[in-house]
Amino acid sequence: MPKIVVSEEKRRRRRPTRGGTVLSEQLIVETALRLLREHGSAGLTARRLGLALDCDPSTLYRYFRGMDELTLAIGDTLIGQALRGWSPSGDWRHDLRTLGLRIHGAYVSHPQAAVLTTSRVTGRANELAADEAVLSVLRGAGLPVRDVVAVYHAFIDQTLAFAALDAASLALPNAALRSDEEMWQSTYRRVPAATHPHIAEVAPLLAPEMVASAYPTALDLLLDGVAARLR
Repeated sequence: MPKIVVSEEKRRRRRPTRGGTVLSEQLIVETALRLLREHGSAGLTARRLGLALDCDPSTLYRYFRGMDELTLAIGDTLIGQALRGWSPSGDWRHDLRTLGLRIHGAYVSHPQAAVLTTSRVTGRANELAADEAVLSVLRGAGLPVRDVVAVYHAFIDQTLAFAALDAASLALPNAALRSDEEMWQSTYRRVPAATHPHIAEVAPLLAPEMVASAYPTALDLLLDGVAARLR
C-alpha cells in the first residue's frame, strides 16, 4: 500500500527541536544545500542532516519519503531560484536567452547540488513553471507545435548538460581544478607547430577561452537556429 503523504503543516513538528528550530521542507533543503557545499555529495546523509538540524534523522521522513525525494526537492529549489524575478519581455530571443542563463547560473552556483540533480526530473512546481515558461516563449515566437517540442528538448538538455559539466569542474578539489586550468598554459601553448599546426595556431586564444563556460556561445548558436526556422 503506498505511503500516504499529508500536508507539510500536518507533518511539521508541534514543538521545536532541541536547538529551538521548527522544521520545514524549506529549512531542510537549505541545510542540505549547505552540507553539499561544505562536504560534497558524500556528506549529505540523513544522519549528518539530523545533526545539522539538531533533530533525530527519522524526523526528516515526516517531510520527505527518503533521501532521493530530498534530492528532487533540492533540484526544484535551484530551478525556483532561477525563475525568481523573471518575467517575459515579449522578445522571444531575449526571454529564452535569459531563462537559459538563469537556469545554468542557478545550478552552477551550487556545484555539488548540480552534480546530483541536473539529470533528474522532479515533476515539482518550479520545474513545471520553468517548462511552461520555455514552451510559452517558443509558442509565442510563432513556431509550430512540433518545432516547439524539438527546440524545447534541445534547449533544456543543452542547458542542463552544460550546467552539469561546469558544475562538475567547479566541484573538483581546488588543486585538481587549478591543474586542469594550468594545462592549457603549460602544455597546449607549448605544442610545436611542426607536429600540431592547428593547435599551435589557436593556442594563445585557447588558454583563456577553455577555462570559461562555453554555454553562452552554445546558447546563442541554438537561438540562431531557432531564428533560422522562424525565417
